[in-house]
Amino acid sequence: MKTGKLVVLGSINADHILNINHFPQPGETVIGKQYTVAFGGKGANQAVAAGRCGADISFIACVGDDDIGERVRKQLASDHINTQPIEAIKETTTGVALIFVNAEGENVIGIDAGANKAVTPDYLERYKQNVIDASALLMQLESPLETVIAAAKLAKDNDTQVILNPAPACELPDELLARVDMITPNETEAEKLTGIKVENNDDATRAARVLHDKGIATVIITMGSKGVWLSQNGEGKQVAGFRVKAVDTIAAGDTFNGALVTALLEGKAMDSAVRFAHAAAAIAVTRLGAQPSVPWRKEIDDFLAQQEA
Repeated sequence: MKTGKLVVLGSINADHILNINHFPQPGETVIGKQYTVAFGGKGANQAVAAGRCGADISFIACVGDDDIGERVRKQLASDHINTQPIEAIKETTTGVALIFVNAEGENVIGIDAGANKAVTPDYLERYKQNVIDASALLMQLESPLETVIAAAKLAKDNDTQVILNPAPACELPDELLARVDMITPNETEAEKLTGIKVENNDDATRAARVLHDKGIATVIITMGSKGVWLSQNGEGKQVAGFRVKAVDTIAAGDTFNGALVTALLEGKAMDSAVRFAHAAAAIAVTRLGAQPSVPWRKEIDDFLAQQEA
């Protein structure tokens, strides 16, 4: 991947987070603690991870015409992100995510898209030059699918690398997958895309092969504490992560994606870029919240230096 600019197209949410001992069953009420409101959204999380890692990044997104939307834009700017392509949509609220975190640090999430629905193909058209001028385009699936497809086509037509984090999990059309250069599903998302339940490396190999057959050169299946399955042009291997005590896995995958693409744009080899991204995600899971958990570049470099000492 050539060194240069990154553009992220994606979502912005206000995360309402409640810590509970266990996830409730239908009809059950559980007592929570440590209720917080933090900025999130998969697109914003990945943009923040890239910005804090030092990427030259712009972010195509929308917020509501409300106080929290303005606060989000100011925060993103402080994270070294070009926020010019982020508009406030009148008579619309900023997206919202309701998040439960259990005692093991796992989470379940419900989302109201709000202003994220305004990231339409027409909206993309206003900021298409950002995609044309970029070296890489990073996207997720909390924006309208038709916009994701349009952005992928625009990128491919202009030699911009397309990286897709296919979350939340859903089936995707071949017209999109054929334009993706790198895809980064977790096990659940990989199963949704391929029909193969990913529980071990053999499963990951078969799932990656299905995605390669769709035209995707690089497949990175994130597998939690087991690290990732990295498959490039049909050649796969496991790349282990770092062992840490997780307190909250919110935005761990987003941190991984933002850090990974930044490292690749800096010219790092794939193995080194994955290791860098693993370190960023390892730090993130030891902290609460989405964007508050995302580390800065020096923290990642220091973490890696400690691992190598």
